[in-house]
Amino acid sequence: MVLKLDILYRDNDLVAIQKPCGWFVHQTHLDRSAMCCMPVLRNQLGQWVYPVHRLDRGTSGVVLFALHPEIARTLGAAFSARQIKKEYLSVVRGYLPDKGRIHHAYRPPNTSSPVEAITDFHCKGTVELPYPVGRYETARYSLMRAMPVTGRQHQIRRHCAHLRHPIIGDVRYGDRHHNQFFQSHFEISRLLLMATRIGFAHPTSGTWTEISAPIPGPIQRLCQQFGWESDLEDKL
Repeated sequence: MVLKLDILYRDNDLVAIQKPCGWFVHQTHLDRSAMCCMPVLRNQLGQWVYPVHRLDRGTSGVVLFALHPEIARTLGAAFSARQIKKEYLSVVRGYLPDKGRIHHAYRPPNTSSPVEAITDFHCKGTVELPYPVGRYETARYSLMRAMPVTGRQHQIRRHCAHLRHPIIGDVRYGDRHHNQFFQSHFEISRLLLMATRIGFAHPTSGTWTEISAPIPGPIQRLCQQFGWESDLEDKL
């Protein structure tokens, strides 16, 4: 069986794919048997590809690869200069404020001191379910649209936990009671964090380019159950 990734966009300079939940962007010593996007995409296209950013293993969604080293350098510089617009969708515990900015520095793994980390967010929908979870008689959740200004490791996950609104399915920073509730009631055990859209100035033409990733089927059905269908689409 030949593995293939869903290609969202391709031209002579770059390609964007839909990273599946549970895959690494490239090979890592953390789990040498894990599925990785980079070698699969290289074999699929029949040419070398160059990663320019990462997503956590549990996060699905749009990932960019350059097709030439100089394009990778240009896009990498744009990421460093905060010229790339990124949008994520997540399901979090509790009722979020309508919108806000999280400006909370923290120390990422393998670093010695805290670094600046900023995330803007909007609450796109809320739901209250008549099930006791943890110490409350009902379970409340929000659909969160997150726009990270900086790009630190685990940033959105850490920031949601800092707000006391952890992402559902987050086994490191989340709430195990609500994670278990989603497993038992909705058969969803994955991290409910999706990279839904990326926008950037094309490294060759300079044209503003936006690439969107579809919401996975199980997450779409969950949003339908919660009455969030109309809240899934938005522009950067």
